[in-house]
Amino acid sequence: MNIIVAILIFGFIIFIHELGHFYFAKKAGVTIYEFSIGMGPKIFSKEKNNTLYSLRALPIGGYVAMAGEDEESDDENSFDKKPIKDRLASIFAGPVANIVLCFVLLSGFFMIVGTPTTNILEQVAESSPAYEAGLKKGDKIISVDNKSISNFEELSSAISSSNGKELKVKYNRNSSVETTSIKPVKNNEKYIIGITPKNEKNPIKAIPYAFSTTYNTSKSMLQFIWKLVTGQLSGNIVNSLAGPVGVVQIVSNAATSGILNLVYLTAIISLNIGLMNLLPIPALDGWRILILMIEALRRGKKLPAKVEGYINGIGLIALLSFMIFITYKDILRIIG
Repeated sequence: MNIIVAILIFGFIIFIHELGHFYFAKKAGVTIYEFSIGMGPKIFSKEKNNTLYSLRALPIGGYVAMAGEDEESDDENSFDKKPIKDRLASIFAGPVANIVLCFVLLSGFFMIVGTPTTNILEQVAESSPAYEAGLKKGDKIISVDNKSISNFEELSSAISSSNGKELKVKYNRNSSVETTSIKPVKNNEKYIIGITPKNEKNPIKAIPYAFSTTYNTSKSMLQFIWKLVTGQLSGNIVNSLAGPVGVVQIVSNAATSGILNLVYLTAIISLNIGLMNLLPIPALDGWRILILMIEALRRGKKLPAKVEGYINGIGLIALLSFMIFITYKDILRIIG
């Protein structure tokens, strides 16, 4: 049952992505042949207003087939005959829809569970630097290195910017002010001391916190991609990557731990898909955006449709090959 839920969620994220493309292309008057969720053999299809709406067997993607997208077309409403601004909007809309979905889901999530904005500790991990320094649940952090702390963001920032340097932490416990020294440790490229703040249920704070979480998570993802591309990451990175099978397993596991964890994970996966599609890699939306920007700089002089089609085709083959490889690794990991 959990696997079915995971597949449905993955399909929903793809649906939102393709819906973004579809809506803005339709709005621009582009002729659309097919709006498909999934790849491979058709499970269900229905034609309406000269557009085929289909559901396919493999939940590993989806597409909006538009006239003149990858080849020249005589259709006066083909994609390639529309103004650059309309084409850019249609391509941008897919990734942006995923990023917006992440923000919307996180807003609802933080409205229910609250936001970790207070400087009062809810949990102190055993054997962590904070635990060893004597901090306990209920302690209220007053200052770090004589700098006043009024919320968790300020506390987190002080810890992150410490670069592992010992910090002088002043806190309030049972109306008594005490001081201790804590040396942060590095974990996943970030300095931590092993604390969890008390959540504050405030719908007004939930929306801006969802926005900042979306922004900070996007920043972390892009930094990871940059380090991956530039070879700054150590260890076997391939084993830490997950394809569709791996993602379905992760979502399936999250489904067993409650609806809220499922909502949070869905938001993060949607954000990941949105950002990945903005990368300038052939066959991804980012590549099409790059081509359109080059066309704009060349004052409307287009790259030949056949050339662009060949590049996208090669990119698609490379991506599918990589996807098959990662899926193979996922299956081995699950079996193991």
